[in-house]
Amino acid sequence: MAAEKEMTAKMTDIMAQFVGFTAKKLPDDVIAKLQELRDKEDSPMAKVIYDTMFRNQELAVKLNRPSCQDTGALQFWVKCGTKFPLIDDVEGLLKEAVMQATVNTPLRHNAVETFDEYNTGKNVGKGLPTVWWDIVPHSDECEIYTYMAGGGCTLPGNATVLMPGEGYEGITKFVLDRMTSYGLNACPPLLVGVGVATSVETAALNSKKALMRPIGSHNPNANAAKMERLLEDGINAIGLGPQGMGGHYSVMGVNIENTARHPSAIGVAVNVGCWSHRRGHIVFDKDLNFRIDTHTGFEYKPTV
Repeated sequence: MAAEKEMTAKMTDIMAQFVGFTAKKLPDDVIAKLQELRDKEDSPMAKVIYDTMFRNQELAVKLNRPSCQDTGALQFWVKCGTKFPLIDDVEGLLKEAVMQATVNTPLRHNAVETFDEYNTGKNVGKGLPTVWWDIVPHSDECEIYTYMAGGGCTLPGNATVLMPGEGYEGITKFVLDRMTSYGLNACPPLLVGVGVATSVETAALNSKKALMRPIGSHNPNANAAKMERLLEDGINAIGLGPQGMGGHYSVMGVNIENTARHPSAIGVAVNVGCWSHRRGHIVFDKDLNFRIDTHTGFEYKPTV
């Protein structure tokens, strides 16, 4: 029992520090994509905005402060093996880690209890942080995606079920309608996650999963990958540009995640990540050794 408590405290400490780190430093693939887009834009305004973004990132790391004042609502996607020793404790320790990160990073207080309308001041509340689960049989590893869902990037989120006959053209229309209506408000360039399934909740979960994928990756289905490329070209053609101030590139990419569906229904959903796309990926083994493939530079400093 004492050993389990010690392990739980250690994993909590690691996650609190990793959450705080992801608030300050963008993932490596996001930084690389922003550099690519900055180099490809030719308008002075677009270049100034990108330069400001990189200056912001430089100061966030130098001053050890979050890169955006809206540190979002914390969300976690957990892929946990049935043999991982702390599987019973993961959800509780993630909540504790968020509270610790709120104080130590610090993170802005973003948890408002719905209907009661008060801010908890801890970034936790009823059902917050959000934790989605995938259980992996026979594995002793625990894989955790972290995500900070900010207000602006959450705004374009939507899901619907298309009428029979709308087909894949209906998916395209739905996505482009959201981008032309709300993309401007989500701090472009955006990472657009599109979910396709049967009902609104399955499509929405797929669209959130899509935001966890690396920038530049593609759906393994050739037809879905083609739609990713076509949607990326279409959204870029809108001309939102960095921060919506005009430019040739409006997105960092379009990621589609899909599951099988009912023959007469197509559920489609959109979730969006802003230019400050703060997602992280950490994998623990049974001894709490960990590896991170989204960020370089993270150093765990034990406090327990």
